[in-house]
Amino acid sequence: MPEPTVPSRRGILFGTAAVSAGALLTACTSNDPKEAKDAADDRAAPLADDTPGRPVTIGFAGPQADHGWLNAINDNARSRAKKYSDVTLEITEGSNDTAAQIGQVQTLINKKVDVLVVLPADGKALTQVGLQAMRAGIPVVNLDRIFASPQAYRCWIGGDNYGMGLNAGRYIGERLKDTPDAKVVELAGVDSLELTRQRTQGFDDALKNYPNITKVARQAADFTVESGQAKTAQLLQAESDFHALWNHDDDQGVGALRAIAQAGRKDFLMVGGAGARSAMDAIKADDSVLKATVLYPPTMAASAIDIARALAQDKGIGGLSEQEIPASITLYSAVVTKDNVDRYLPTGFR
Repeated sequence: MPEPTVPSRRGILFGTAAVSAGALLTACTSNDPKEAKDAADDRAAPLADDTPGRPVTIGFAGPQADHGWLNAINDNARSRAKKYSDVTLEITEGSNDTAAQIGQVQTLINKKVDVLVVLPADGKALTQVGLQAMRAGIPVVNLDRIFASPQAYRCWIGGDNYGMGLNAGRYIGERLKDTPDAKVVELAGVDSLELTRQRTQGFDDALKNYPNITKVARQAADFTVESGQAKTAQLLQAESDFHALWNHDDDQGVGALRAIAQAGRKDFLMVGGAGARSAMDAIKADDSVLKATVLYPPTMAASAIDIARALAQDKGIGGLSEQEIPASITLYSAVVTKDNVDRYLPTGFR
């Protein structure tokens, strides 16, 4: 029998408030629209804003920042926390060793932080420590790599890996829809990761809408510049004639562009992934095969801090009618092109 989910402190409060509000409405029903609106306003949850509120200590634990995107995650969390005078951020050093990260999260639990934000190096491996925090009455905001049980977090926020592939495929499909017998190749990420498989699946599903397009080759790299260069060189050697390349990750895309330049190839278009500043600069300059990148926004870490603060202060999210923080928030993977790159440049990570 599954263990019951530990409710957030705010969830407990609103359980009581809902009963009281219901009893009040039963006893005092009015046909006056103004009175009805006032009653609704009285029942509405307070919304999170920049106004200082109850002091909040947020514990933040993520993996080692050995990649541009992961470093941007840490930077976004820190800068967002500094925005609020009522927030103290306890941030760990970060580790790709699951045992070390579990220990770091347990230390934050022992410090009795008000809420935790955790981007696990391995979601499955850190599920138990997420459950431990929830049982201790500390709400957990699970960032990106998801725990194996929804009982281990109060709210999940992350990117859409399937959507990345889907939108990359749609962009390429629209660019090549009038090209007879179009061929595309794919430079994937680490094949052992579920996120890589999701990105490939989205890409393949999008291409099914374009019967004139065939994916003729795929190589998996390691999210590094060196692997991107080596694997792209292999693709170029194996496939002398294709029309588009989708690369899952802009960091390995730096190496991919080097290999393309060394081969002197300019006969296809390239779409990147994640949203690095270097990719956006290249798209804006429009002087290479790179014509677009599909976002996987590291700004999700800043949003996670917003959510954590709101949870700790028993507040809702502005713009939503719900009194509670949602259980999950999936970000959209926008396609950045020369036409809209200026809008997204501030979010590009280095």
